[in-house]
Amino acid sequence: MHTLSTEIHTSMITQKIYNTLAREKQAFTPIVPGKVSMYVCGMTVYDYCHLGHARVMVVFDMVQRWLRASGYTVTYVRNITDIDDKIIKRAVENGETISELTNRFIKAMDEDAAALGVQKPDYEPRATQYVPQMLGIIEKLEANGLAYRAVDGDVNFSVRDFVGYGKLSGKSLDDLRAGERVDLNVGKRDPLDFVLWKATKASEPDEVKWDSRWGKGRPGWHIECSAMAEQILGEQFDIHGGGQDLQFPHHENEIAQSEGAHRHQFVNYWMHNGFVRIDNEKMSKSLGNFFTIREVLKKYDPEVIRFFILRAHYRSPLNYSDAHLDDAKGALTRLYTALKDSTSDQLPLDWQEPHAIRFAEAMADDFNTPLATAILFELANELNRGKNPIVARQLIGLSATMGLLQREAEDFLKGRVAAGDDACERSASSLSEDDIESMIHTRIEAKKSKNFAEADRIRAALLSSGIVLEDKAGDITQWRRS
Repeated sequence: MHTLSTEIHTSMITQKIYNTLAREKQAFTPIVPGKVSMYVCGMTVYDYCHLGHARVMVVFDMVQRWLRASGYTVTYVRNITDIDDKIIKRAVENGETISELTNRFIKAMDEDAAALGVQKPDYEPRATQYVPQMLGIIEKLEANGLAYRAVDGDVNFSVRDFVGYGKLSGKSLDDLRAGERVDLNVGKRDPLDFVLWKATKASEPDEVKWDSRWGKGRPGWHIECSAMAEQILGEQFDIHGGGQDLQFPHHENEIAQSEGAHRHQFVNYWMHNGFVRIDNEKMSKSLGNFFTIREVLKKYDPEVIRFFILRAHYRSPLNYSDAHLDDAKGALTRLYTALKDSTSDQLPLDWQEPHAIRFAEAMADDFNTPLATAILFELANELNRGKNPIVARQLIGLSATMGLLQREAEDFLKGRVAAGDDACERSASSLSEDDIESMIHTRIEAKKSKNFAEADRIRAALLSSGIVLEDKAGDITQWRRS
């Protein structure tokens, strides 16, 4: 394991984050200078994690690693949903208790995350530990005229009484009324209203339940995250993250609950990673088209999976296939091959070195990992021309900020050879088509803003990976592998 100092002072770069709420990239300014508070929606633990979950874990692990490397003190919270309709149903089907089911899959999740090089969050709250805090928020919502008890005993949030509902998803109330995800529960005043507290029904006397002022019941899904985030990070914090599928209704409802209770902004920056897709459909358990992390780990080294996820920009769709993972394996092998028989000088990472400056600029631009990865290959190419200890140190140190290349090269390469895999020996480019198109788009935008130095840098980065660009009329750029 390599150990290098990777901290870069925040004054050297201006971090930008694409804020889903603002629908634009914005300069990142934390509430408390030098400190970052970040909450990410974690897993509902009733089954093994799939690659969609892996992307959430790896993406926000990368985010917290980079923010720490940038000199921030980060408080990272990723919750566990351990009470939910799906959990109850699965426990009944299996003939086991809810705690037995959830503890088993929490253990499996931790094993999968560790395999992928995902660091443990600073806090990993379980929903069942925060029911009193959930009830406290519901009481405030009731006092503010935003919650009511329905005829069926449930306590619901009154969506039309909250000004600004839909601001995260960009949906109007009329659009939502016509949508497919509206709950048609007849106990609600409005079909848009969502449940805060589910009353225990007489037909289900054995249902898991807690006491409340509205009678026995259990919390709705959305209120869980509002309560856990507030209890650990406060009523307002810096970054809230999660998968794109959570933008509506989950995150929209979190905003309504938290801002409705406290009457001020809940989160300053909302981040959402793109879907993992198979045959152009979102990978999900409901569609039955998912691969568990464990299934993929039987075929691929875990660092290959991590690299596969990080070489695409976190907001772009990620298309899963064995071919794409094979390509990622070949690319990662090229990096480790460059480090083979190389010795780092073990000095701290030099952030004034040109590659490091451009790497930091890429990561500061909304975590542009495709461009940052291309810079790693520039260093690898230099290292192949001569085993320079300074270049080796830079390659290892920059990769560490993404959680990559922290093994001895021989260990990774021996594992590849032992697997009998010759696909990694091919001379194809290390970048996938998605990576290339993302970098070309970034270059086109740079040219439009007359940032020609940036455009030239991207062209050079692509060329170093064997990609030749040909500019055509009308902002069209064609490419070919050299």
